[in-house]
Amino acid sequence: MKKRGLQDKVKLNNGVLMPQHGFGVYKIDNQADAEIAISKALEVGYRSFDTAQLYHNEGILGNLLQQSGVARDELFITTKIGDDNQGYDATLSSFEQSMKALKLDTLDLLLVHWPSQQHFFDTWRALERLYKEMRVRAIGVCNFNTSHLDRLANMATVVPAVNQIECHPYLTQYPLKDYLKQHKMIAEAWSPLGRGIVLDDPLLKTIANSYHKSPAQVVLRWHLQQDMVIIPKSITPSRIAENVDIYDFVLSDEHMTMIDGLNRDYRTGHDPDDVYLKI
Repeated sequence: MKKRGLQDKVKLNNGVLMPQHGFGVYKIDNQADAEIAISKALEVGYRSFDTAQLYHNEGILGNLLQQSGVARDELFITTKIGDDNQGYDATLSSFEQSMKALKLDTLDLLLVHWPSQQHFFDTWRALERLYKEMRVRAIGVCNFNTSHLDRLANMATVVPAVNQIECHPYLTQYPLKDYLKQHKMIAEAWSPLGRGIVLDDPLLKTIANSYHKSPAQVVLRWHLQQDMVIIPKSITPSRIAENVDIYDFVLSDEHMTMIDGLNRDYRTGHDPDDVYLKI
């Protein structure tokens, strides 16, 4: 169960290696904040960055990574097709805009941000084309429940490599994670700290104290020990550094089980089934 550090990778179902621990840039759309956050993230060793068309910061991230001097082959970049850009032609067109903003020729991972009833198959067909044309190294989805994945399987010629889902101790998502494992898809947690709501939990504080760690570090460690991919986000340099200081301890099986028991199926974001019916 030893995890070495930010160099740890998971192998996707097409053989591509993806860093298990990446940096999320949701709501980091202010130039000054982005400069501080991305600079610190690179300094402490992050090489995987997760953005989206919806975040309106692809251009900022692209510029900062280009200016960083870090070699392109050391970076792993993810972006996502926004709801307004779903559909075959719109997906292809918006992808080109994203690539221009990110200053990339090839993207590492392209995801569908939310399941769309109206554009369900057309959006995925566009992703498959981009994958087969080698414009992207891997394709996947976000916020897809098992029913959405079952429907996609009826027409997909490429199995999603990743499903990025809301997951934290108050929303453990084990049935969905078991499904993903069975179908050889990687589970990636967005908002792995539950947008901070779990950090005041008394049990997590007690467990954290026993390891001389913070509740955030314990929660991130809990994810890693399940082989989840995580993308914590912060604009505070000290917290960015804290979030990577999680490779010098291992949670006991007892503590893992205790954290599992905190589940209350509580979402901080939208229910994917509700979004699916609306777009």
